[in-house]
Order: sequence, then structure tokens, then C-alpha cells
Amino acid sequence: MNSQSAVVQNRNLGIASAVGVLFIWSGFIVFSRAGVTTSLTPADITGLRFLVAGSITLPFAFKWWSCNLPIHAIALMSLCGPGAIYSMLMYAGLSEASVAYAGVFANGALPVFTAALVAVFAASLPDRLQVIGIAVIVAGAALLGSAGLLQGGKNVAVGIGLFLSASAVLSIYIFGVRHWQITPRQALVLVNVPNALLFVPIWLLFLPSGLADASLSNIVFQAAYQGLGPGFVAVILFALAATHLGPTATAGFSAAVPASAAVLAIPVLGETPGLQEWIGIGIVTIGLSLLIVKRG
Repeated sequence: MNSQSAVVQNRNLGIASAVGVLFIWSGFIVFSRAGVTTSLTPADITGLRFLVAGSITLPFAFKWWSCNLPIHAIALMSLCGPGAIYSMLMYAGLSEASVAYAGVFANGALPVFTAALVAVFAASLPDRLQVIGIAVIVAGAALLGSAGLLQGGKNVAVGIGLFLSASAVLSIYIFGVRHWQITPRQALVLVNVPNALLFVPIWLLFLPSGLADASLSNIVFQAAYQGLGPGFVAVILFALAATHLGPTATAGFSAAVPASAAVLAIPVLGETPGLQEWIGIGIVTIGLSLLIVKRG
């Protein structure tokens, strides 16, 4: 009885955490798109993100660092988490393509990559309902952005490639959190501290920057949102969701980001979805419910 209650409680915590990630990541796409369309470069926003997130996390690094993880696990979690590599890929992609492309190809592909990793490295094939859910999510996400895709554009292919690369990188992290039983505190240190210590000096010394031409309000907003939202709170929520829901279901929540990001883009960027996009939103929601429905 007690163990059953604990499972329900943990699942509820996982769902609540995944919903939190959904909202933060929707804002991440929309506000990042707004940021890279100013004088700020992808490197600027990445640097601001880890300057804040790293500063908050660094005082706890010694206490929270996991001494039990093998070196290859530490390297993978640092490199493939929502760190500098993922951030640069996303920001660079958003400088080439719109929110719709980011939602579809970065987040819509995430459950596919994650399910593939689980199948290959954990020898655990998704069940029939999960396969259907993944297929429906991908189809709905593709429909959501297909109107924009049909219009083409010289930079669209580059943006799509960057978003898919970001999705593949993050799927490794989601799988690793569950596989190595990484706690939220460990995830914060593994992602924020190495990325801050390595990337921020490189950014300040070598990478192109538009900080001098950006407004102070824009710099402060991007630093605060990126560092506290995706850089800090979302790292904790990602770890909780992956632990209590599993990597495939966690990735499935992320695949709902195209829908919520499209809605948020209406007031922030003035992008109003058409009928085809709204149909895609409904399909993604159905696929998400199939992916996370409780079985057994």
C-alpha cells in the first residue's frame, strides 16, 4: 500500500516537473528567438546564461558533485546536457529559422532520439502505445511547422540541421540521467559548473559579441531568464522528470513544446498560427497523452 502510494507520488512529481520544463522551454525558444534577432549573438546569450547559472551553482559544487559517477558519465552529462553545446546549437538555429522550426525539429525529434537510445543501450523497446504516441507527436509537430517549411528560405536547412543536432545531444542527457540515477543537485553541478568555467572565458576572449550594441534591459532580461530558467530551474525539473517518468515520457513532454511555444509566440513575437498549425497542436496533445498514459 505504502509502496503503491510512493509510486503515485513520484509519478505526480515527475509529471509536475515535466510540465514545468514544458513552460520554461517554450519561453526559452520564444525569448531566445527574440534575443538573437537583436545585436546579441548566440555566444552572447550562451555566455550570459552560464555566467548566471554557473555563479549560482558554483558555491555548492564541492558538496553536490558526484564522486561515484564514472568519468565517461561525468563527461557525457557535462557535454550533452542543456549546456554550452546544446545552447549554442539552439541559439544559432534560432538565428537562422523561426520558432516553428525550433519547436518541430528540436523538440519534436527528442522522443524519437531518446526512444532509440533506450532501445539500443537499455535493450528496452517501446511498447505499442508508446510507438503510436511517438508517431502521432512527430506527425502533429511536423504538421504544426509545415506551413512555414513550404515557404522555404535559404537559411531553413541550416536551422533544421542545428535543431536536430541539439535534439540528439539533449536525448543523450535525458537517457543518462535515468541510467546513472543522477539527482537534481548533481545535474545542476554537472551541467552548469564545467560549462561556465570553460565557455565563459572562451566567450569573453575569443567569440564574436554584440553586447556593446545591445540595450541594458535586453542584456539583463536574457541573463536572468536564460540563467535562472533553462540554466537552473529546468535542469532540476529535467532530472526529476527523467527519474520519475523515464526518458521517453520526459522527452514526450518536450515534444509538446511546439504547441505551447506557438501559443506564446502570438503575444511575444506577433506570430499567429493558422488553421493547419492549430490542427497540429491538437495532434501533438493527443500523441503526448498516449506517450505518458499510465500502463499496467
